[in-house]
This record gives sequence, structure tokens and C-alpha cells, in this order.
Amino acid sequence: MCAYKASSLDAREDMMIREVPRVGKEAATKAIKEWGQPMSKITHLIFCTTSGVALPGVDYELIVLLGLNPCVKSDTDMDSLVGQALFADGAAAIIIGSDPVPEVEKPIFELVSTDQKLVPGSHGAIGGLLREVGLTFYLNKSVPDIISQNINEALSKAFDPLGISDYNSIFWIAHPGGRAILDQVEQKVNLKPEKMKATRDVLSNYGNMSSACVFFIMDLMRKKSLERGLKTTGEGLDWGVLFGFGPGLTIETVVLRSVAI
Repeated sequence: MCAYKASSLDAREDMMIREVPRVGKEAATKAIKEWGQPMSKITHLIFCTTSGVALPGVDYELIVLLGLNPCVKSDTDMDSLVGQALFADGAAAIIIGSDPVPEVEKPIFELVSTDQKLVPGSHGAIGGLLREVGLTFYLNKSVPDIISQNINEALSKAFDPLGISDYNSIFWIAHPGGRAILDQVEQKVNLKPEKMKATRDVLSNYGNMSSACVFFIMDLMRKKSLERGLKTTGEGLDWGVLFGFGPGLTIETVVLRSVAI
């Protein structure tokens, strides 16, 4: 769908209409199975794609394909669209809830707090438009600098209330927008190379899947933590950060708490 000057827009739109619901259903089915609760308990559907536009939307198709309650509330969030020249294909799904049932549900991470910052003067650094040639994206060369110059402020706002200032003492899940961005963030906050290992492994093995990337990283981290015999899903650590960015330029920071394995 995103290939530049490939098949006609009609052909790529038809591909999106057929394939995005299919892979979305596959990802959601796996998440629901692992969650262990009946689908009747799902109250909201949050869906995001950078593959194209269709009416009714893919969120509607997923409600039908999964057999969800037709009154499920849905929301399409395009704010996490990340401007890049090339994207890889990937689909991810998670179940978000509160007060888990210990006998049935096995949470992976706890979402503690979230924050978003719109960086002043960064308008136009990342963007995308749908044109006859397909989805076109632009990424200004200043993006790695903009992100690295604002990362400390974002981290301080998130972790100062917890008394955490050593960012090597937390686990990292960072949107892998590109090697240059990861390198500059590492350098700016003096991170040890191993802190970004899960992020770099996903970028190397799957490429930049835009919004789906962070969920691939979360999944890889909890599986590797289990394989290594660590005490928590967050590489044996208690606290962590999920860090992302997108058009605006916006910087998203999520404070995570790991779960005992």
C-alpha cells in the first residue's frame, strides 16, 4: 500500500481493504486468547493504521470479524503516525484493563502514567500525505536532534515524581524510528548499549512498522526476560519507559511498571 509509484491507487486500496482486517484479526485473536477473558468484557476498540482509508473503517470490519459487541466504542488514533520514507508490515494487538483476575489474567506490564509534548517550532519535521502515487512521507533531517534535545525534559517530567534520575536503572521500550534517533537518545541520556537491545532487535528483524513497533518490543522483552530467568517482564527491573514520537512533532512518554514472572 505504501510503495512509492507502485501499482495504481485503486489496486493498493483494494489490497488494504482485504489485508488489513485479516492481519488485524489475527493479531487481536492472539491477544484475546492470551488475555483469557470472554470477548463480551471488551468495552472499547482502539484501532490505528497508516495503510490507507476506507469507509466503513477497518475498526468496523474487526468488530464483525471478531464477533465483538456492536456497541463497542471505537477510536481511530492517527497521532502516532510516524513519518518515514519506508515502512515494514506488522500488526499488533493488546488487551488493556484494570483489576485483573489473578486466576485467569496474566498482565504483562502496568501502565502507570502518560504524557505528550508538542515540541515548539517543530511543525513540518514529520508528515505524510495521501497522493495519486500513494502515501508520501517526509522526515526532516533535524528529527534526531529535535528528539534528543527534548528527551531529558520528557523523562524528568515522567520520573522525577518517582525519585528516579538514573535512566540506566529502568527498562527501555523506544519506537525505533531509525538508528540515528536511537543513537542520539542513547548519547544524550548516557544509556548503556544494552538498554536499547530489545528496540534494536525489533528494528533489525522487522523494520520500522510505525505504530506496531512498541508492542513488538514489549512482547520480545517479556519473552526474553522469561527465557533468561529474570524476576520481572521488564528485564528484571521494576520501572520502565515506553517512548515514542510522531507528527507535530510530538513526543509521547509512558511510565511502565513490570510484572513479576
